[in-house]
Formats: sequence, C-alpha cells, structure tokens
Amino acid sequence: MREVPVSLGERSYPIQVGSGLLAGNEALARLAAGRMVAIVTDSNVAALHARTVADTLRPHAAALHEVVLPAGESNKTWETLNRIFDALLEARFDRDALLVAVGGGVVGDMAGFAAAVYQRGIEFVQVPTTLLAQVDSSVGGKTGINHPLGKNMIGAFHQPRLVLIDVDTLATLPDRELSAGLAEVIKHGAIADAGYFDAVAAALPALRAKDPAALAAAVARSCEIKASVVERDEREGGVRAILNFGHTFGHAIEAGLGYGEWLHGEAVGAGMVMAADLSRRLGLVDAAIAARLREAVAAAGLPVRGPGWPASRYVELMSVDKKARQGTPRFVLLDGLGAARVQRVDDAPLAETLAACSG
Repeated sequence: MREVPVSLGERSYPIQVGSGLLAGNEALARLAAGRMVAIVTDSNVAALHARTVADTLRPHAAALHEVVLPAGESNKTWETLNRIFDALLEARFDRDALLVAVGGGVVGDMAGFAAAVYQRGIEFVQVPTTLLAQVDSSVGGKTGINHPLGKNMIGAFHQPRLVLIDVDTLATLPDRELSAGLAEVIKHGAIADAGYFDAVAAALPALRAKDPAALAAAVARSCEIKASVVERDEREGGVRAILNFGHTFGHAIEAGLGYGEWLHGEAVGAGMVMAADLSRRLGLVDAAIAARLREAVAAAGLPVRGPGWPASRYVELMSVDKKARQGTPRFVLLDGLGAARVQRVDDAPLAETLAACSG
C-alpha cells in the first residue's frame, strides 16, 4: 500500500493506493467507530464492491445504512441528490454521521455534496471504483451536481477524511470506462510532468490490459500531481484551474450532447486534442507536441474529434463554464509539455481549432 498525503492544515487527509485495501481496512474502521454510517453507491457498484466495504464497516458502526442511486451521469441531478437526504433524514442521521461514497465520479460528487450541506456539513470518505474517479474526482474536495445548462455548476468544496483506492476494483470496470479514466491520467502528465506523460504513453497497452502494477503506479503518480496542485490552490482561485485542461471543450460536448451520451473522459479526450491544437496555433507548443498528445489520446481508445457543431454552438456552451468571466470562456492551454496556463483566446484561432478538430 502506498500513501499519498493531501496537506491542507486541519482538512488534511491521506490517499491510500494499493491492492486488496477494501476488506478490513483499519483507517476506514477507525473513522466509522461508534458512528451512524451510510454507504452511498449506485446500481452498478452495489453488488460488486459496496458489500465488501459494508463488511468492513458493520462491526464498528453504531448503525449502517445503504443508499443505492441510479447509475450514470444523466442522474447527477437534484432529484437523485434528494434520495440521499431522504435516507439520512428518515434514519435520523445526526451531525456526527459519516457518509462513505463507493463508486465512480458521479457517486463521489453527489455523496460529497450531500455531506457538505447535510446539517451544514458532515464527514465523508471516498472509495472510488473507476479509474477516472481514482485519479481525479475523488481527490481535492470538489463536489456537486449538473445543471441542464452546465456541468458541475452547483456544488461545494468539501474535503474527504480519507480516499481509499483499491486498484482491484478496476478488474470489473468495462473497457470503455477504463479508457475514459486514462484521459485524466494523460492530462496530468501533459500539464505537470513531461516525463510522466512519456511513461504513460509507453504504458498505455499495459494500462488498457488492466495490469495491476501499471495501474497502481499511474494512479499513485496522478494522485501525487493532483494533491500538489490542490495543496497550492484548494479552491481554484489560481493554479488549480490547470487541472481543467481539455475540460472547457469537454464540458461543452457533454452538455451539448446530453449528459451520459459521451463519458466524461471521452469528452475530455477530444477536448485535450482541441486544447493542444489551440496551443499550437497560439505558438505555445510546436506541432510535434500537439501530435504526441493526439496520438496518446487515440492510443487510449478515446475520441480525438468533437461533434460537428458550428463554432457558435461551442462558444455558447463554453460560456457557461466555471473558468468563464462574464460569459467569456477562458482556456487551459499547454505551455510546453508538462506545463499549462489559463488565458482568453481570440475568436479567429478558436474558430480554426473548432473547424479542424470537430465533425
């Protein structure tokens, strides 16, 4: 087991990464001791991994409940979120209660948001079971739900007490979901560590084959990169925005197609290709770097082109983005391989990128 610390003062917590970590996990048992505990999971994960977590919690919790949500990005809504509140209120959960999110990014985001606002804040634990959640959404305290006009536009920052990552859960992950998670792995190298980008590109066959050692190494390094960024900018007032490389385009694709039509990582994959192409047009990187990024995205089994919408449709969708200022999109761009920046972009190069990378 490898432990990655997230150092945020009184909100600090460990990320545990390894194999066979769910059964009898001591850190999880200590957090649950004597408390009312609710496992929040979804209809895909409940029978796979939530039972193992429940077996770990049951001997220690004062009471244990399970809330099973409908699976999928299309269910990341107020209506689904209220199922969590209904269950907590009906069971008389108090302020000392603990939520344990067992599932992918949708479950983690919604359980974290519920924990952030239930009785003005209770503690929670992330047990991510998809690659995308393990390397990205479970770390850093971003929680929330989608709105029809924009992804993740309603939420709160609320750090977990523990992130428990068992790479064995990835053995049951569908190949499409695994590829979606690889988008975030590639992203971390592209924005923060050129050597890691090269290592990931070389390891893609092993990663797609679900080699446990390759997966554990990639998850741990991605968590280290994200933890480092979050420690410098917990609430995304500055440098943390670079973690959204590819996401301005990607969130527009998700919202425009309808949530769940493309997986988040698929939209981010195409979005990173667009962002790299835009970086090239602005003279921030050369054509070789943009090509390497595109090749890595394709080798991960992800789309490299967005939907064939007119540029005006993309701009309309991107104007509803957390990085936008007064409705004007800002973009995370490569500033060389392994570095990134956030800036506004003129209409002409943006239109050229959209024409070249969509349809």
